[in-house]
Amino acid sequence: MELTDGELLTLEEAYKTLENPSLAIRVSSAVGMPVEAVARELGKRAPDAVVEAVSKSAHKAIEYVLLSSMRSMGSGQVPASPRLHTAAAMTTGAVSGFFGIGTLIVELPLTTGIMFRSIADIARAEGESLDDPDTVLNCMQVFAMGSGRSDKDDAAESTYYGVRLALGKAAQDALQYVAAQGVGSASAPVLVRLIASLANRFGIVVTQKAMAQTIPVIGAVGGGLINTMFISHFQDMARGHFAVRRLERKYGAEPVQDAYSQLQIVTQDDGTEPVE
Repeated sequence: MELTDGELLTLEEAYKTLENPSLAIRVSSAVGMPVEAVARELGKRAPDAVVEAVSKSAHKAIEYVLLSSMRSMGSGQVPASPRLHTAAAMTTGAVSGFFGIGTLIVELPLTTGIMFRSIADIARAEGESLDDPDTVLNCMQVFAMGSGRSDKDDAAESTYYGVRLALGKAAQDALQYVAAQGVGSASAPVLVRLIASLANRFGIVVTQKAMAQTIPVIGAVGGGLINTMFISHFQDMARGHFAVRRLERKYGAEPVQDAYSQLQIVTQDDGTEPVE
């Protein structure tokens, strides 16, 4: 079987989203600043206080959401609509924007929990079972996508399939542990490794979010606006990721990855550069 024209178009749209994420473009459109200026602001070295706050907050957020989501599997809860998720994230962001970076360690786990429900909603729409621990872990992996290249990555590890490969063993070990032992606590070594891997990549986008909230034209009121763009960013990552997963369930992982790689070759050949 070969992918249909419609499925190839779906894969192409997923490719464009997953390989060219940019919070800078969203901020630029929202505040009317040139994208180059926004990218320059977001790319500035974050102050030590921001780096420390982001590191602690990202780790706490990922740990909280991973454990709570695993424990709530099969609860029968129906996720809210994406609009409600976005509105809720906007509210928490407005509070954070008003009170400053010191509130991040409280605000971020709440926002991340809201985003997780939205990501899970998207996964379910693409045919995933929310009672399956593998689905939950794939929802968590969305937080590691679209972060761009970290200073610990080589070029391959910043691509969509590169991120999946980099996280693969940690996610698989965590899946086997949960299946055998239950969730337990975050102190289990396999969960510690997975949480650290996710938090490191998630923290890249969180740092951009924190830096965006310091841009003068955004101000305190802009905290809600930034959170709206923040959740929209990960909703897009989820739509791309679970569209690819849906095709992989139908055709197998290898044919879909081969078709995805062909899109990458075409993009490189026509000189198109990913957006940073």
